[in-house]
Amino acid sequence: MHPANTAKETVVILVCGGLADKVTELVCARLADCGYPYRLLDFGTYPAGFQIKWHWQQSGPSGYIAASDWKLDLNELTSVYIRYLGAEGRAEPPSIAPEARPAIFNECDSGLMVLLEDLSCPVVNRLGGGFSNNSKAYQALLVRQCGLLTPPTLVTNDPEAAHRFYERWNGEVIYKSLSGIRSIVRRLKTEQLARLSLLAHGPAQFQAFIPGENVRVHTVGDQVFATRVYSEAVDYRYAGSEGHEVRMEPFQLPQQVAESCLLLARKLDLLLTGIDLKETPDGQYYCFEVNPSPGFLYYERHSRQPISLALANLLHKGLQPGPDHERRLVMT
Repeated sequence: MHPANTAKETVVILVCGGLADKVTELVCARLADCGYPYRLLDFGTYPAGFQIKWHWQQSGPSGYIAASDWKLDLNELTSVYIRYLGAEGRAEPPSIAPEARPAIFNECDSGLMVLLEDLSCPVVNRLGGGFSNNSKAYQALLVRQCGLLTPPTLVTNDPEAAHRFYERWNGEVIYKSLSGIRSIVRRLKTEQLARLSLLAHGPAQFQAFIPGENVRVHTVGDQVFATRVYSEAVDYRYAGSEGHEVRMEPFQLPQQVAESCLLLARKLDLLLTGIDLKETPDGQYYCFEVNPSPGFLYYERHSRQPISLALANLLHKGLQPGPDHERRLVMT
């Protein structure tokens, strides 16, 4: 899956991910199609078959990453793409006791995270940039600072407060995860109201339902790819399981909204984002969250927008900052 070295080319792109993940597979295929040399650190087998050795110098980490058939000095790197795998995508080395595998995987992943966080080259994306995704309430504060609206929101473990919020918005309320763990967005209905007493065991997030059409925005460096999503489902990602259809098409965002999306990506230090918006019937845009490791394959496949090509070019050529390191808006 990775092109061999030639006398005229130097491998400078490192892809850290597993080919069991379709997004990582697409990134590798796009790099190969563009003729951009890269090496794959395959999380499907990592740490088996790889050696990472590095130490700190005043200017940053120094060392190398090697597999059985290649070795890459850290100072050769000009970019990194990383997308971590869940446990279900990883091989189970027979030489490691099953009960020890989670601890070993976590230790090896953590060491790699620390290394990638402090490389001088562009990293898509550094772990620090995605921390806000672990707290949706905190992320909403950052979203508003960048000029985007957020839905009226209540985070509570008080059943009475949840009831009052439900009544305030005339029953037009949804609930979803507070953290970066994926959840299905659902409407708060009578059967859920009967279970609100369980909030005493842990808080939940409630939001006023925002009418309108969903818009998924991917920022790739200084480029913006917007996709309008048509579906009757509350959470269109699971439309099929609820008997609904999904239709997508490329969409041109208003200039100010696109600029706010780029500003948000820059504020979070993310070179690649998936930003979930909704356009209301009166033309307002609400932002629900920012995904620091978006599964853009789903949107590229349906909208035919060249998101993976833009990412491949970013990894190969890098981001050229303008004055004061501000990003230049490129609408697609």
